[in-house]
Amino acid sequence: MKLYENWREILRKAWSIRLMLLAGVLSGVEVAVPLFAHTMPHGVFAALSILSVSAAFIARLIAQKDV
Repeated sequence: MKLYENWREILRKAWSIRLMLLAGVLSGVEVAVPLFAHTMPHGVFAALSILSVSAAFIARLIAQKDV
């Protein structure tokens, strides 16, 4: 496996990376929120996480100007 030469720039600017980080945060929130608030419907953050991963997949295929 070989890294891209501009991997630092990709980490900072690529939407696919940002969306995958969002999915990770949402997964963590999905675990933490039920401990504090019992009024949240189940699966809300899981659904948002799935949407952000799907968007990251699409963003990975689209050419981005800055990267």
